[in-house]
Amino acid sequence: MKSGLCFSGRFFYGMIFYVETQYFASLVMFKRLKNDSVAKFRDTKYCVSTKIKHMKKIVVLTGAGISAESGLKTFRDSDGLWEGYNIEDVATPEAWHRNPKLVQDFYNERRKNVLDAKPNAAHYALAKLEEKYDVTIITQNIDDLHERGGSAKVVHLHGVITRSQSSKNPALTYPIDGWEIKMGEVCELGSQLRAHVVWFGEAVPMIETAAEICEQADIFILVGSSLAVYPAAGLVNYVPRSVTKYIIDPKIPQLSHRDHFIKIEEKASVGVPELVAQLMTADFND
Repeated sequence: MKSGLCFSGRFFYGMIFYVETQYFASLVMFKRLKNDSVAKFRDTKYCVSTKIKHMKKIVVLTGAGISAESGLKTFRDSDGLWEGYNIEDVATPEAWHRNPKLVQDFYNERRKNVLDAKPNAAHYALAKLEEKYDVTIITQNIDDLHERGGSAKVVHLHGVITRSQSSKNPALTYPIDGWEIKMGEVCELGSQLRAHVVWFGEAVPMIETAAEICEQADIFILVGSSLAVYPAAGLVNYVPRSVTKYIIDPKIPQLSHRDHFIKIEEKASVGVPELVAQLMTADFND
């Protein structure tokens, strides 16, 4: 009986030792696998972040010319009018104070036109650049065609007409349901809502942000702008001299002699896709 009990005891404790050994071996293996997985994750994360870090930064400044091909009238026609109105009557704070209903109706009609318009080949081509580059669009236009064309980072210098803003505090902006802002619709401060656009005589709140973006450009592209409206036109002066610069417009405006632009004398829907095709196949050395 004693020998049997002794054998059973040895067998029992031997089994415990075996189970504990297997458990700790499995635990060690799990930790190794976990560490390997974490290391691989870190390596992958490093590769992705490194890739993003080394993507060339393209800054695109767009003007009315790119939207004109989508059927939107340019800000100022050759006769000095905007859709038949004097600028002073529809695009100044004084005009709003004189006749807010006229100004409201004017921008309601412009908003309706914007919502009916569709992005063109130039908008879609600029969005495609994001497959290879870190792209920021700085636009003087008040439409949302860049966003609808697929661009992820868009800076609106002069506001965007598809939003409303408080007539007391321009920092309070709101999405608009439909095309119309009605007289009597107010913000939380009780002031009448108006179009979220920057009028002549008002500050351009995004101009400093835009200037900083231009300073970081590796490639700069100017599309459809006559460089006649300041301070937006002055942004080209913030782009480093060593940066490759392109200008796309059927009528190239007067440019500073200190900056060399590669000129593409085409309308935006032709010139932008052509340039994008070149940039997508370009091989830049970091």
